[in-house]
Amino acid sequence: MRDELTLHQRVQESPEFAELRSRLRRFVFPMSAAFMLWYLGYVLLASYAPEVMAIPLFGHINVGIVVGLLQFATTFVITGLYVRYADARLDPVAESIRTRMEGH
Repeated sequence: MRDELTLHQRVQESPEFAELRSRLRRFVFPMSAAFMLWYLGYVLLASYAPEVMAIPLFGHINVGIVVGLLQFATTFVITGLYVRYADARLDPVAESIRTRMEGH
């Protein structure tokens, strides 16, 4: 039965690939959940507490504008964190798997 598996299937069943998936999930799921909660908080504040979002901070800039812009900043921060995480924890394992696959 083992001989009938393709190279890709053998790689998917390998402990190395399982570790790669696990490492990816350990970053992606918590970070996605945190961002969704942050975004949901923004939407809920805008919907149910518009008076809070309308509090002026300086000039015509209010809390809503600042929090909205922070949503964009958060996206860039998460992207940077992912790149650093991938470089350190994902790419070496993926490279090892790729090298092993190409050797077959």
